[in-house]
Amino acid sequence: MRYPWGVRVRRLFKNRAALMVVLAVLLILGSGGMALGSGTPDAGHGGDATAVHGEPAVHGEAAGHAEGEQHGKGWVATDTYRVMNFAVLAIALFFLLRKPFSNALNSRIQGIKDQLADLENKKVRAQQELAGYDKKLADLSQEAEKIVAEYVRQGEDAKLRILKEAESAAEKLETQAKRNIAHEFAQAKSQLQAEIIEKALAKAEGILASQITTEDQDRLVDEYLEKVVA
Repeated sequence: MRYPWGVRVRRLFKNRAALMVVLAVLLILGSGGMALGSGTPDAGHGGDATAVHGEPAVHGEAAGHAEGEQHGKGWVATDTYRVMNFAVLAIALFFLLRKPFSNALNSRIQGIKDQLADLENKKVRAQQELAGYDKKLADLSQEAEKIVAEYVRQGEDAKLRILKEAESAAEKLETQAKRNIAHEFAQAKSQLQAEIIEKALAKAEGILASQITTEDQDRLVDEYLEKVVA
């Protein structure tokens, strides 16, 4: 049965932790045993010294010198064993933890690289989006300029069309006004001529009535009848 990668890693760390605990216990026990072993000869020498306390002073000085040498050699051996045990434990811990620490460090470095790459990708995408927005703004500005230019052109066209229509209407009004004036003038002239003729006839009739006698009227009638009959 294959365990997931995370479970295998946790089991490996648990096993390594157990080994580390065992090594630490062995190191402590070994150091304690060496300390006890080095202390036992000292105690024996002490008993011998007590037993022969009544011997001469020269023998006591020799025994003290030998005891001092044994104490010095026991301390050096204990320290050496402790250093060796510590070195063994340090080397064992180094080999046990080298790969996990290396993997953790590599994983951390890879995670940082991935984060930097992700940030770089986000930066590139943000720059691309910004460039897109700038392009859209530029397009909107150009479109606005086109719309304004189109409205200006339409306004100029409407202005020219209105001016032409106004000019045409003015010409039509002027022509119609001239016709109306001519018609009114002709009517006034005809009416004036009729009034003049009427007044002239009335005046002539008055003049004739005052100057022609009854005999003249009879003569004129006879002449007219003769012309008609003839």
